[in-house]
Amino acid sequence: MLHGRLRERTVLDDLLAAARSGRSGAVVLRGEAGIGKSALLAYAAGNAADLRVLRCAGIESESEFPFAAVHQVLRPLAGLIDAIPARQAEALRAAFGTAPAAGGDRFLVSLAVLSVLAEAAEERPVVGLIDDAHWLDGASADALTFVARRLDADPVAMLFAAREGFAAPGLPELTVAGLDPQAAGALLAERSTVDLPEAVRDSIVASTAGN
Repeated sequence: MLHGRLRERTVLDDLLAAARSGRSGAVVLRGEAGIGKSALLAYAAGNAADLRVLRCAGIESESEFPFAAVHQVLRPLAGLIDAIPARQAEALRAAFGTAPAAGGDRFLVSLAVLSVLAEAAEERPVVGLIDDAHWLDGASADALTFVARRLDADPVAMLFAAREGFAAPGLPELTVAGLDPQAAGALLAERSTVDLPEAVRDSIVASTAGN
């Protein structure tokens, strides 16, 4: 359960509602490790049962593999690659290693990702959840932020969760800070296996600064 976070939940709810009504949107949830970014993505996923949810997470050990994260996102949509322009499809297949290299045109690959998501959104609104975006491989980070900046009338929402180190120029950002003392105390009471004395609970809340 998310304690507090009314501002963040409202932003996510608005993005999902926009996708349902045929409009696109994107946001970068920015905050330190453990602050609750992944929980917010889980909240969005839990409220998007009527949407097509696509997920990926940056993995530090895969950060040197070009388009590794894009492959995670688009794998459920592989059947739609044939529906996009031929040059884009060829570039995307080459990026995924299923076709001969086509010159490594990242612009074409990024256009292809946009086209595949637009095709998918014609069937059902789409929400893309990208966790640990600071660990995305560079090619995927460029492609996914390229897409998020160019979504227009497509019912697609793109949600990124990242620490510092993830560049997303042109995209709206929302800083995820620590919980206020009341919400942090409620979370601690919910998760604790023992009945903590108030002084101990307050000390833990203060020392973690709501993280």
